[in-house]
Amino acid sequence: MSLRRITSRMAAGAGGVVLAVSALAAPPASADDPNDPEPNVSGPIPNLPRIPIEDGPICGTLPDTSIDEFRTYDEMTADMQDLADTARFDVELTSFGQSNQGRDLWMTRVGNGDRVFVMQGMIHGNEKVSPEAVFRMMDWLGNSNARSARVIREELTIIGIPQFNTDGGELDQRQNARTWQETVDDFPRLAETEPAWNYNPDAEEAPGFDVNRDFHPDLDYTPQPEDFPGDSAGFGWFINPESQALRDLYLDLEDEFGQVDAFVDVHHQGPCVARDDTEELIDVSVDYPPLPDWEFDEDGKYAEYEDSQDASRQLAMSAYAGIDDEGFLANRYHHAPDRDIPGQARSAFALNGTATVLFEIRGQTQHFGDEGRERFTRAAVAGLYRMIYESATGEVDDYDPDAYDELPGTTYLEPENEVAPFVID
Repeated sequence: MSLRRITSRMAAGAGGVVLAVSALAAPPASADDPNDPEPNVSGPIPNLPRIPIEDGPICGTLPDTSIDEFRTYDEMTADMQDLADTARFDVELTSFGQSNQGRDLWMTRVGNGDRVFVMQGMIHGNEKVSPEAVFRMMDWLGNSNARSARVIREELTIIGIPQFNTDGGELDQRQNARTWQETVDDFPRLAETEPAWNYNPDAEEAPGFDVNRDFHPDLDYTPQPEDFPGDSAGFGWFINPESQALRDLYLDLEDEFGQVDAFVDVHHQGPCVARDDTEELIDVSVDYPPLPDWEFDEDGKYAEYEDSQDASRQLAMSAYAGIDDEGFLANRYHHAPDRDIPGQARSAFALNGTATVLFEIRGQTQHFGDEGRERFTRAAVAGLYRMIYESATGEVDDYDPDAYDELPGTTYLEPENEVAPFVID
């Protein structure tokens, strides 16, 4: 079945501290600002009310990059606690670990299904729309009595982690906040090695690691000196408390459910990403794991691991259909066939049999500040909702994974002004 036919059919049918969780899914809106409404959590889809919203920001860097509209760690914690306390349906709030600076890593859990779907935001601290989208989905799932919400809660258990890199988020930097010396203190056998390649001693606000390079498909792996400093085509090491906590959560969910069915990591990218067919600036790109298909062959690098690439492509196609059907602009993330980054969370979990998807929202805080927050949040929620609903109904299996490459690709426009540097994924 072609992607076009499937999309048309969907449009027609469319271990820690446990607190006994609805907060507003976005900061309170001004009655005079129709572009920043309170979401209607009781409606049939999370993005209601459907009213016009502003166009996305320019290709470039805005003069005002304030981030006052985004929730701080303390504000998100309070809103998640409120959700756990007041939601119409059961929402459980749990700290599944702590950051390097001692902040609780909070997750919410909704639903009673025997399949588990994990969505995570802000693995990079300057990617702040992602927490808004993840929280909005959990708020809706905890409060909506729409048929689709009931189906999801019956068929799936949803785990939402809005702010994963809490320390980096408070600093508004990509990396977490952790020195190499702190790593050596935790792993003395690394004292004579070079620092890991993903460690940045000169990060903008504090030394730290790109945590999304610290994962290994062997979930029992412990750091070995001979594996350092490593490189982007190699596995990670679980040398950060954040990656260790997510690994342990993944293992706990495997013990409970047998497997983790889906994992979605919501990221941001550069400000000038456009569709290659129309050259329109996009809202969200989607992607499957950067693991070359031929490396799963008998003599390949990943021969001993699970091959979930087709399932991941199907999930990404579902996300694309949701974003596109809601009137936002989506495309296929720039992904060369030989792109190989197994140290990412989505790659390590995919090699364990989980269908995983990357969202890349256009622009980071260094480009736009909080401009476009509501538009990009809605676009991401549209993709999350479609994936979750079609996972619950089984319709995600109707997508032809070989048709993934038919989705619009990526081109990059010339910026209208100076563009702040950024790093992808």
